[in-house]
Amino acid sequence: MTGPAVPFREIVLKVHSRCDLACDHCYVYEHADQSWRTRPKTVSDDVISKTAQRLAEHAKTHALPSVSVILHGGEPLLAGPARLRRVCEEFGSALSGVADLDLRIHTNGLQLSPRYLDLFDEFDVKVGISLDGDRAANDRHRRFADGRSSHPLVLKAVELLRQERYRHLNLGLLCTIDIENDPHAVLDALVALDPPLIDFLLPHATWDDPPPRPDKSPTAYAQWLLAVFDRWQEEGGPVPVRLFSSVLSTLSGGPSLTESLGLAPTDLVVVETDGQLEQVDSLKSAYEGAAATGFDVFSHSFDDVAAHPGVQARQLGLAGVSETCRRCPVVRSCGGGLYTHRYRSANDFDNPSVYCADLEALVRGIQERTSASTVSPALADRRELAAEQHDLTRTLLAGLHEALDGRGGARWDEAWGLAGVLESSPEGAAGLDRVLAHAYTRTWLLDVLEGLHAERPEAVGQALRLPAYVAAAAVRSGLDLEVPADYRDGRLFLPTLGELRVAGPGGAGRLLVRAAGGGFAVREGSGAERIVPAGGDGPGWLPVRYVTAEGAPRLAIEDLDPYRDCFESPAAPRLDPAGAEAWSEAVGRAWELLERAAPGQAADAAETLTTLTPLVAGRNTARPHGHGAVGLVLAGGTRELAPALLRGLRRARLRALLDVTDLYALDGAWEYRLPWERNTKVPFSGLLAGTYERVGLSFLVPGFMDGVPEALDMMDGAAEPTVGGMRLLRSLREEVRGVQGTSGMNILRNAVDHEPAR
Repeated sequence: MTGPAVPFREIVLKVHSRCDLACDHCYVYEHADQSWRTRPKTVSDDVISKTAQRLAEHAKTHALPSVSVILHGGEPLLAGPARLRRVCEEFGSALSGVADLDLRIHTNGLQLSPRYLDLFDEFDVKVGISLDGDRAANDRHRRFADGRSSHPLVLKAVELLRQERYRHLNLGLLCTIDIENDPHAVLDALVALDPPLIDFLLPHATWDDPPPRPDKSPTAYAQWLLAVFDRWQEEGGPVPVRLFSSVLSTLSGGPSLTESLGLAPTDLVVVETDGQLEQVDSLKSAYEGAAATGFDVFSHSFDDVAAHPGVQARQLGLAGVSETCRRCPVVRSCGGGLYTHRYRSANDFDNPSVYCADLEALVRGIQERTSASTVSPALADRRELAAEQHDLTRTLLAGLHEALDGRGGARWDEAWGLAGVLESSPEGAAGLDRVLAHAYTRTWLLDVLEGLHAERPEAVGQALRLPAYVAAAAVRSGLDLEVPADYRDGRLFLPTLGELRVAGPGGAGRLLVRAAGGGFAVREGSGAERIVPAGGDGPGWLPVRYVTAEGAPRLAIEDLDPYRDCFESPAAPRLDPAGAEAWSEAVGRAWELLERAAPGQAADAAETLTTLTPLVAGRNTARPHGHGAVGLVLAGGTRELAPALLRGLRRARLRALLDVTDLYALDGAWEYRLPWERNTKVPFSGLLAGTYERVGLSFLVPGFMDGVPEALDMMDGAAEPTVGGMRLLRSLREEVRGVQGTSGMNILRNAVDHEPAR
């Protein structure tokens, strides 16, 4: 199986093929592939020049903003300062004006000196050093050929790199794991050197040549790393550790941060000292020629290498791992392990990692230790969810201000400045918060941002609704602040307040709006002021109305906002007074039923729900909106409306959670057959949404519980849930345990509708 070629963003250039150490765990000299013996010791001018040219062509072809070149070996410092200068100059010249160049070198540090570091400072070459821990740990493998310790010289190099004039070049330390070393001593020794990063690597091994396990434990490497993790956590994570950061990132729905874990496609190619183009270097551990492509920089482009089947096999993500891995819940985090570690001569790389048990134990161990601190508090606290939703809306507003980049002109700047004036007082900030918390403010912001991104000509005009939002906030604050706001088509809509009819259709202009006497005053230009009672009807004034049924919360019946048409069914037009009253009474009866059948959900809804939008039957394209809104079709009686209200509440809450936290990742990579609809397959998101909704509805109609336990079992064993998603699944199981037999069904069956006369 192959896919589209992924361009290379990282080049490993072997500048020297020999080493001044005799490390017995080195994959270049001590493992299966011994091709180093026939290669030139030092990279030639021709190879340097041609490689730089090929990389520039590749970056230009694929419009790469930046590329990394890692100088490697053997021991790259053995190439000498003059040769390394030539490399830096050639690549800098070739990439100038094409892509940013990130130069790095990975060294054992023995040859490092101010002479090298001054050169690296000149060309901004970052330096990473290999060090396996304290002296005892480092000397277990990293020795000279005559058995002498390399540790004092490596420490000298690290200390040199820590000097103030070179500190900006420090990439950090790379440590190869040996489980016979003391994990705490290793971490303590590395942390004491204050590196910007520590990178722990599993020793290269395959199923044919498995890693040493002195105690025969299948999870010995996980236990060693978890001991390091525990110590690292106890000390407050004093230094970033790439391996731990990667697992934590993937558990929360983010990307992998290292090639050795995760499903991100590889984007690296190796250039040997003779110009041969090879796959990732670690493949030399598998068998002789495993890394070879048959290509070289003189006759082949990097695109040729990117299309090589061996390269593409490591660019397939989930499709490139074994079937065993595809069925494993931790595959998002471990990614099947490093490609090299999957090798078995019987079937090549179509296997889990030889460290499979270790990787699963490591991921689960980190998850168990961190889930409480990494799960968003919004999952358990409705106030936190509301706060995060509000922060999101404010972030979108700030993003809109930046995206306009002055295109909003004086009117935007004026409204933006007046919003700042409101922010400067508690009353004004509260008024602005109330308007920004309005569910359809989010729809407006997202619509405008999408329009600006798509360069729709009307987007700037839509952005200039901001003055109306600021005017509504000023009215709600009660402050004596006059805000200019534009009316269109003869109407001024003030979000959360209502709509003022100013002129006939097509009329446009500006009104000055200010709070006045429990309502607001408007005037056009130098004309007379008009007082409008915000909460009541008046000439040309259509206020936002509310549910007034006894016992129900005071919810806005939003049938005016121009951005309210964002549900699966179309928004209804403005209700007449009788229709609004009927709506209020019907919702009141449905709410009473909901409080009896599902008091916990009713209490939660009373705290979070702010807006009900009347809908009409039909199909519509749903769009995002903010927290606290539900759209309902008023059809049938209480038996129909109560479940519809509960369904809307469940959907709204799940959508709000997904706005602020990742509950799953890789959605669509697997499909699941719905237990309650056997002929339908859906991605994880569809299974979660259906289950979340049915659990809530089961409080009213226990039959909705059919298939829910099976669905929860499927999701518990799936790879998609993040730590937040798993926390949500646990809360769903707690809800399932709380469903009270058939009491909900009895309540719903016995509900008596008192429909108003029509």
